[in-house]
Amino acid sequence: MDGVTTQDRADRAERVPKQDRSRVTRQRLLQSAVDCLAEHGWAGSTVSVVAERAGVTRGAAQHHFPTREDLFTAAVEYVAEERCTALRALFPQGAAGDRHAVVAALVDLYTGPLFRAALHLWVAASDEDQLRPRVTELEARVGRETHRTAVELLGADESRPGTRETVQGFLDMARGLGLATLLTDDTARRERVVTQWAALLEQALG
Repeated sequence: MDGVTTQDRADRAERVPKQDRSRVTRQRLLQSAVDCLAEHGWAGSTVSVVAERAGVTRGAAQHHFPTREDLFTAAVEYVAEERCTALRALFPQGAAGDRHAVVAALVDLYTGPLFRAALHLWVAASDEDQLRPRVTELEARVGRETHRTAVELLGADESRPGTRETVQGFLDMARGLGLATLLTDDTARRERVVTQWAALLEQALG
């Protein structure tokens, strides 16, 4: 006998589905928070609104995220990490496949709901002392992860002088394109800029 009773096994079997349900609920809350923030901004995004969108109770939402700040900062970080992971899976060979496609995909990080949600969070943090330090720290973490992803996918050798600045300059440009897209459809101009930057990076990074 292994010393494990039938009740122990039953309790363990019950815990696993609960853990799975808890993880699924958390992920739904995080995705719903980003979508809500992107669509309604900080003022229109509350824990209650997100909970309703995710199909859970406010109490369940607060069990996972006790405060509004907890929920939205965790949401932006979670979705950003998911996007970077998906990009790595999309380009397992990095720039060896198609540098233009890699550049376009990295630019897309700044032209979708995630960037819009993050922007609303930054603007709110500029006016709210309680939120500002958390968003500042969040932006630093997300920025580092995005930079690492870009370096990896572009095949950039940061031991070469100027390479780090070249990659960061590209990401700053991508953020600018994201801002330009907020008010108007900037697709045509963005495609031309992406093509030019892909050529520039090809020359600069080799």
